[in-house]
Amino acid sequence: MFATHADPVGVGHVASLARPGGNITGLTIIQTDLVAKQLEILIEAVPQAKRIGVLFNPPTLWHRSALQAVETAGEKLGVQLVMVPVRTVEDFEGAFLTMSREHVAGFFVVLSAVDVSHRARLANLALKHRLPGMFGTKENVEAGGLMSYSADFNDMVQRAATYIDKILKGAKPADLPVEQASKYELVINLKTAKAIGLTISEAFLLRADMLIE
Repeated sequence: MFATHADPVGVGHVASLARPGGNITGLTIIQTDLVAKQLEILIEAVPQAKRIGVLFNPPTLWHRSALQAVETAGEKLGVQLVMVPVRTVEDFEGAFLTMSREHVAGFFVVLSAVDVSHRARLANLALKHRLPGMFGTKENVEAGGLMSYSADFNDMVQRAATYIDKILKGAKPADLPVEQASKYELVINLKTAKAIGLTISEAFLLRADMLIE
């Protein structure tokens, strides 16, 4: 049973969303669709950006399919992407130095455990280099990151409880379709925007579900 899977089909955990076909099911954020939307929102916030850094974690299974989706989105948006691998927190400093050398105007973090666990370090480096960033969780923004667009994980966990109840009552996971996230949140840290000298349009701010001041 999973509650917030990024790409259950892509990594082979289920045969399809409609018919899982095995002994596991649950809810997914469909990360391949989400990363494209995240990149689009970042470009809307920083419309002058023509080069965007993409931080990704090579060991994370579903990042390969996510990066393909990001590259496709980048082509449609007309921006050049600079792919920067980050395996551990020790790679953060070098990643930002690479992005500085490449003259990126912003960066996008493909969600992984390392960037969530060390979110304060990541946010501090973004402030140091004055780079606007898009993150995969609200917690990253609360730690000082600029913005995030993500599924409402609390809602997904609550919905997962209904699946557990069905399975305990005898339902087979193979017969329970994988459900997608239905609630998403755009969170913006206004203090961070001011600190890095980024002016965000009023129209964009009105779209936010949460503003951190």
